[in-house]
Amino acid sequence: MENKDAFEKKHEAKIEEMKAEIDRLKAKAKQSEAESEIKYKEKISELESLKDDAETKLEEVKKSSKDAWSDVSKGLESATESLSTALKSASQQFKK
Repeated sequence: MENKDAFEKKHEAKIEEMKAEIDRLKAKAKQSEAESEIKYKEKISELESLKDDAETKLEEVKKSSKDAWSDVSKGLESATESLSTALKSASQQFKK
């Protein structure tokens, strides 16, 4: 198991990368036609919710003690994985 600081930094970087991807999709949504824009907005709303959950879990890890962080880390890993999967799906969906 990696140490707490490395774990935090790794997941913080992942979340930042995914935030940038969400912003890219927002920009693409603005350029799309009205019909597609609704789909973009729905998917972006879902992504924003998953991102918020991941950020909350990251804060929980940051606030946890050195002894307890490994228990809390599982929630963060799950949240970032869910966000990553949804982001990949959205990116594929909107490439069409």
